[in-house]
Amino acid sequence: MYQLVCELDDILPNAGVAALVGDEQVALFRVQLEGKEHVFGISNYDPFSDANVISRGIIGTMGDELVVASPVYKQHFSLQTGQCFEDETVRLKTWFVSIDGNKVYVYDKKIEVA
Repeated sequence: MYQLVCELDDILPNAGVAALVGDEQVALFRVQLEGKEHVFGISNYDPFSDANVISRGIIGTMGDELVVASPVYKQHFSLQTGQCFEDETVRLKTWFVSIDGNKVYVYDKKIEVA
């Protein structure tokens, strides 16, 4: 089931915010790709600093991959998969996010990676 978390205008372009989905903090990042708005949802928890700070990270790219750099120790995480570029054993949880008009919804179940 999708949970309404905010309006699209609540997230600045190329920036992130944190939202509580169920009992977990989700970092939501708004980016424009090929002229279309997208919002990505990954865990706000940074396992390297043991703090909920990912939503304050800086969005960028590594190769063709859209990433966020942790604001603490600067590890890079894929916005699509949550995979850490500096440590292949670390992957943040990701969530399905949907935009309907100006409303941002997050599916209340994490995406499980096989």
